[in-house]
Amino acid sequence: MSYTMLRSERVRWIDIVKPTDEDIKALKAECPSLHPLALEDCLSRIERPKLDDYDDHLFLVVQFPIWDATRRMSRPSEVDIFLGTGLLVTVHDGSLRPLTQFHRQMEEQEEFCQQKLTRGASRLFHEVLDKMVDYLLPMVSKIDANIRDIEADIFSEDSKKVIQEISIFRRDILAMRRIIRLQVHTLTQLEHLNKPFIREELDDYFGDIVDHITKVRDLIEENAEIIIGLADTIDTLVSVRINEVMRILTVISVIMMPLTLIAGVYGMNVPLPFQRSVASFWLIMFGMLMISVGMLAYFRYRKWL
Repeated sequence: MSYTMLRSERVRWIDIVKPTDEDIKALKAECPSLHPLALEDCLSRIERPKLDDYDDHLFLVVQFPIWDATRRMSRPSEVDIFLGTGLLVTVHDGSLRPLTQFHRQMEEQEEFCQQKLTRGASRLFHEVLDKMVDYLLPMVSKIDANIRDIEADIFSEDSKKVIQEISIFRRDILAMRRIIRLQVHTLTQLEHLNKPFIREELDDYFGDIVDHITKVRDLIEENAEIIIGLADTIDTLVSVRINEVMRILTVISVIMMPLTLIAGVYGMNVPLPFQRSVASFWLIMFGMLMISVGMLAYFRYRKWL
């Protein structure tokens, strides 16, 4: 759908957004050395993260989370990257903001573009990865803020809302953890590559990217443990509140049992004591009241209330 090329004397950066068969054919014509299996993978949006090492180029598949406002959870967005001598190719769906903003900035600012391109394809490749990895930190910070909000509201009376929020954030955290876990191993392989088109001094730069993605993974793991703990806490609180309600209802039921018995006995069509007395109704009411007060006092004494 969108095929653009940024060029300098040393480097070409080809960026393809929402690739079609025609885009891949154009890429193959421009770069005939790219492996056909890798080109075929560019048309699939369900590839797992991987690093394929060919003779004269690399093919990297990575996924980064983006926020889906409709489903209120993170979903993976795939980026396919080719790296060769003087060549960088990125294929994606255009949803990753740091990548699209960086490419747009280079399109709009010629001096900035030439400055980045003249540093070499491997340095440009590192910068693209670094921007996408760094973009994860604000997302993790947002999750931290959401967890703090839940911690503040967990003892509120609106348990239903808190449970709903915990369920939504827990699903989002688990989705992010599943996405990030797969990237760590793939990006770690870059640190140990020995290819002529990757500068040796970039080992430390790739190591920095691995450190960042590992830090993000650890933070998400920590958030997952916290949200699971909050889920257990709210379950316990709800259980305690239900038990309180059940205890009150049980006390009411126990108090009503002798009162129901007395009412049932005096409702029978047989001769009973005080049946013809004018004060019989008030005597029965007084007896019921004293039984109720006595039972309540006993329950209070036993600390059941």
